[in-house]
Amino acid sequence: MALIAPKHSMLRAVLPMLPLLFAAAFCAPTLHAQDYPNKPIRMIVPYPPAGGTDIVARTLSEPLATALGQPIIVDNRGGAAGNIGTDIAAKSAPDGYTILFTLSSHTINPKLYDKLPFDVEKDFIPISLAAYIPQILVANPSVPANNIKELIALAKSQPGKLNYASVGTGSPGHIAGELFKLKTGIDMVHVPYKGGGPAVTDTLGGQVQLLFVSMPAALQYVKAGRLKALAVTSDKRSAAAPDIPTIAESGVPDCVVNSWYGALVPAKTPPAVVSKLQAAFAKVLQMPDVKERLFAQGAEAAYSTSAEFERLIHDELKQWEFVIREAKIKPE
Repeated sequence: MALIAPKHSMLRAVLPMLPLLFAAAFCAPTLHAQDYPNKPIRMIVPYPPAGGTDIVARTLSEPLATALGQPIIVDNRGGAAGNIGTDIAAKSAPDGYTILFTLSSHTINPKLYDKLPFDVEKDFIPISLAAYIPQILVANPSVPANNIKELIALAKSQPGKLNYASVGTGSPGHIAGELFKLKTGIDMVHVPYKGGGPAVTDTLGGQVQLLFVSMPAALQYVKAGRLKALAVTSDKRSAAAPDIPTIAESGVPDCVVNSWYGALVPAKTPPAVVSKLQAAFAKVLQMPDVKERLFAQGAEAAYSTSAEFERLIHDELKQWEFVIREAKIKPE
């Protein structure tokens, strides 16, 4: 007959093992973080190829891969003003193998759309800013205006006849265009695209006359003489294109829209993994060759801590709510 050990005997046998069990439980995440990364990392860009977000993401992907010791695979998931790709990232496993690389539409969309399938503050952990970049207003060479003053006069002489493109409803370019209309009293038609690449292509082809877009998507065509640069939307001129004036200094006060690019990961990503990613971005964004490549595209490298990026997102959510309400911007 088998003997059944008294309960207190079993307890005495288990007690010496408890410290080891607790140690194993707490060490498991640490060991996982030490091994990270051990496979390729996906960087979701919620816009199509060839736009500003895609260009900056690909500029950083190779040096980031070197810093982390694993390939960075850029995954373009455009559509719905960046909301499709952002939702995919929000619902991805919080293990550090999915990074969302996006722009300041991240803080515009929540105030533009009544319902989104994600929460930009609760569903993401900010990693770092990557770059500050102005939106640039460019025109097809056929447009008979070479500066902001001439454009305003042209638009007022042809109410509702001019159109302007952006990378999508709620994008920084859209916000800039509607704010420009609000401040000048002109009437232009907004034509939203699903990314900077298609918007630039149609502006080059004359299907649309004007375009508000991030500088990396358009600067090469300005330098080649295929697009005319009228102004930038930032509060100061871009060091990469100092000859292009700001809209504000061109006679339209308070017409300023600064924009950024940055990286985030799904909420609940382990802190040690977040720290590794932050360190990698800090290293890459301080590299002289990376700074030069971003500068050539009109962007300024801008590393930040997670906390700093989190504060920026929080502040901009309130800022864009005001602009969207005043300009009466609605989803299209």
